[in-house]
Amino acid sequence: MQQRNLGFTAEMSVLQGVVDSIVFTSNDGCFSVFRLRMKQQGRCTVTLNGASPLVGQDVRLEGGWVTHPRFGHQFHAACIRTSAPTSADGIERFLSSGAIDGVGAAMARRIVARFGVHALQMIENEPHRLKEVAGIGEKTAEKIISSYTKQSELRDIMLWLEAHGVTGAYAARIFKIYGSLSVEILERDPYRLAQEVDGIGFITADTIASASGWEKNSSARIAAGLSYELTQISSGGHCCIPESVLADRSAQRLGVARSEVMEVLAHEVKTQRLYHVDELGERLIYAPYLYQAEEKTAQTLRLLQKKAEHIYVDDAELLVAEWEIKSAVTLAVAQREAVTAALTHGVFVLTGGPGTGKTTVIRSMIEILGAEGLEILLGAPTGRAAKRLAEATGHPAVTVHRMLEAQGSAHGQLRFSRDDKTPLEADVIILDEVSMMDIVLMQHFLTAVLPGTHVILVGDVDQLPAVGPGAVLKDILRSEVIPSVRLTEIFRQDSTGTIVLNAHAINAGRIPSFTAEDFSFLPAVSSEDAAQQIVSLCGALLSHGNDASIMDVQVLSPMRREACGVDMLNLRLQEALNPPDQGKSEVAGFRIGDKVMQTQNDYTKGVFNGDIGRITWIDTEHVTVNFSEEMDVSYTRDELRALTLAYAMSVHKSQGSEYPIILLPLVRAHHIMLQRNLLYTAVTRAKQRVILVGDRAALYAAVSNDRTRRRYTLLAERLAGKI
Repeated sequence: MQQRNLGFTAEMSVLQGVVDSIVFTSNDGCFSVFRLRMKQQGRCTVTLNGASPLVGQDVRLEGGWVTHPRFGHQFHAACIRTSAPTSADGIERFLSSGAIDGVGAAMARRIVARFGVHALQMIENEPHRLKEVAGIGEKTAEKIISSYTKQSELRDIMLWLEAHGVTGAYAARIFKIYGSLSVEILERDPYRLAQEVDGIGFITADTIASASGWEKNSSARIAAGLSYELTQISSGGHCCIPESVLADRSAQRLGVARSEVMEVLAHEVKTQRLYHVDELGERLIYAPYLYQAEEKTAQTLRLLQKKAEHIYVDDAELLVAEWEIKSAVTLAVAQREAVTAALTHGVFVLTGGPGTGKTTVIRSMIEILGAEGLEILLGAPTGRAAKRLAEATGHPAVTVHRMLEAQGSAHGQLRFSRDDKTPLEADVIILDEVSMMDIVLMQHFLTAVLPGTHVILVGDVDQLPAVGPGAVLKDILRSEVIPSVRLTEIFRQDSTGTIVLNAHAINAGRIPSFTAEDFSFLPAVSSEDAAQQIVSLCGALLSHGNDASIMDVQVLSPMRREACGVDMLNLRLQEALNPPDQGKSEVAGFRIGDKVMQTQNDYTKGVFNGDIGRITWIDTEHVTVNFSEEMDVSYTRDELRALTLAYAMSVHKSQGSEYPIILLPLVRAHHIMLQRNLLYTAVTRAKQRVILVGDRAALYAAVSNDRTRRRYTLLAERLAGKI
């Protein structure tokens, strides 16, 4: 039995019972919600600032009762003690939780009915007796025994973790990577976990190391801390960071002297575990993979620009003019310039906002180049962006991951079948929504492009940059090395009302106009009020008599936290739009009918970060999500952490997509994220209607703030030959 004290300071109450089900657990393991079944008092909802225990575990909780404004009476656990299930009920729930292969709810009932509270001891010590249970033959028994043997090893890992102050919920992930060597690695090299085990970061690995007696100022700990800090920095979009900033942040986080950090940092650079570049009077530190990605991207772009096969046309401008006559299309001057440039340059960049005719230019490029007998590939970073591109051009388009034939790997790392040894077979490759591509994906793409191939990059440079590290599109334009055309004239306005005009107004620093039905602003006195209005609006838009479906209405939010943040809005919207029902299956906080999003690339299943679908099936072992008419994907229970509710999503996650209706809260609590490019990106996701909810001060703040955070990248400098 292990106790975790989580720092609750209110007057303590004590609850005891069996974990009935897991409602929610955050990807970082810092927060969970579960249902507790007590002997006398029935069930209650428990919140915990930590990873969830296992279904079926006996738990003793210390904490206090709280009343949530939306979710009512709950028990907030400050201290949790867990132990293996000992009651018949707990054992049954453990066996039916999916932890043991081949055992579902019905079979778990039969096993417990036959062996009672001794069921687990029997499986461990007298496994041949399993055949006494109806429905269990030789093969099924072997499957259960094999799975339980693994579970025994899992229990050992779990107990080791619990004994060292870490939740046993990580045991399965650790065992999956290291097998029977798990405990040895936990003791000898715990920092490996941060690099190799999904969901375990430096903080957890450091907790394990500390409990195992590792010195605070050990070189291995400081080196791991530096890598962790660089990972945190890259999640903010940076490819590198000034040495002084890295040293200060690492010393503060690790609680060691700055001099000790600098000593280890110098050694890591010397041994090329980290890289450095001296630029503009600063020493910038890179993680190796980002240094290589940036360097190779610059090298390959210059090579492709130089080595492109000549497209044999006597007069490119005349060819474009002839196409205009034949197609009964009149291109604007800048559009004509862009099409001509695509015929004459190895690498070309087209940028422009909504309604400026990028799609018209792409269509004309495809038709002219196709008529010359050239093979053309079209791609985009996300499935939704690729689908939009295909619909707009009438030409097949795929995600960049599919284009590169992404494959799964044991540790979830990027692995592509298409590379420099097996390059893409095309004369011309056109990529749309390039602002969404981070430096790593761009490097993988360019690696697979055969020298001689023409590459056309299209995107809106004023949108938010990629979620990942780098500012690829902006840096390419900033270098002034790659030929480019920027479209500024607005053509598309009648069909979309005022949305396009308002988007350009925002981009120019002007307050949008709220005079039309397609672009409205609803005042809210507080974040709570804004959240309530958004929930009510969604309910009204999806009510009987309206044509909108749950997939047509998308709530966006600048942040994850707060009352109007993504997380809370998702819970509220789920409760309102897909409430619990006695006949509605539910698991891990998901219900049949829920709108969900994939949060990580899964090359085996063929689903990628940002893909949206609806849950169509839930049983004891699997959840099925429909992502499109022809694509249903099955998840096991332990794979559900790759899904999140998608009634609301961050503005970043919405890039590359369009939705008929967009709802966006703008409240002062989100002041950190209120930026012009964020508001511009959100508004440009809407095809038919934009509804802003909040206060005008927040709106003015967002429109006024054009100070985008500097990203530390040197791609432009590398392209320009300055490095």
